[in-house]
Amino acid sequence: MKNKIYNILKGTFLVSDDSFKNWRIILFISALAIVMIASSHSADKKVHEIAKLKNEVKEMRSAFVDGRSRLMRLKMESSVVVKMQEKGLVPSVIPPKKIKVKSQN
Repeated sequence: MKNKIYNILKGTFLVSDDSFKNWRIILFISALAIVMIASSHSADKKVHEIAKLKNEVKEMRSAFVDGRSRLMRLKMESSVVVKMQEKGLVPSVIPPKKIKVKSQN
């Protein structure tokens, strides 16, 4: 048991006569490790992109809500009256009359 551990530490399993199968396994495991590292980096990149897009969506949603609230304030009758008074128009004090059109049958 002690001999096997020393052989592994010295690296004799890499230069012995049947070392070809050991090299194949080492290369295969190295290739798998490279693929795993690459996929991990790809996943991290996607997570950062998702976080960036979520922040952008929050900013756009707040801009939309702000614009909608400003529009609602501008559409209020009191603000329309103020804007029209600046241009010299005032609301009518005479109520509107309904015009009825009779058909000529």
